[in-house]
Amino acid sequence: AYMLKYDSTHGIFDGKIEVDGNQGLIVNGKKIRFYMEKDPAAIPWGEAGAEYIVESTGVFTTTEKAQAHIKGGAKKVVISAPSAEAPMFVMGVNNTEYKSDIPVISNASCTTNCLAPLAKVIHNEFTMIEGLMTTIHSYTATQKTVDGPSGKDWRGGRTAAQNIIPSSTG
Repeated sequence: AYMLKYDSTHGIFDGKIEVDGNQGLIVNGKKIRFYMEKDPAAIPWGEAGAEYIVESTGVFTTTEKAQAHIKGGAKKVVISAPSAEAPMFVMGVNNTEYKSDIPVISNASCTTNCLAPLAKVIHNEFTMIEGLMTTIHSYTATQKTVDGPSGKDWRGGRTAAQNIIPSSTG
């Protein structure tokens, strides 16, 4: 509740927030249920009436892992990151190829969602042979606020707010 009420970026939430025991939050009188499970299969999505789950943890990015939500009672899962093998759909690019019998899909990456629709229009109109793009991305929760070791690569250990850190994107 505290983090929703007092956000460093968005400021103080102009509304009423209460904690509903271990069940969730009450925001402006509306109950919002939350779960504290590491295994998505243990989340009772069916009981909660949740049919569509947006998998945004960055942990369950394969079809097999994301299907754990379906074991918990969900009907469909949208992975909000690139997936090595889940069917990937981008609005305005290939979304018309989606078939409703696919239980787990990927919505690609933020980079792909920004670039692909524009690239498709340019390609359809002028035929794009090759291209080069640069992504400038705000830093994320996994980046360091002060210099420290990084298991990923030495550049990732640099202070995010003071360094341009080359990184791969989706």
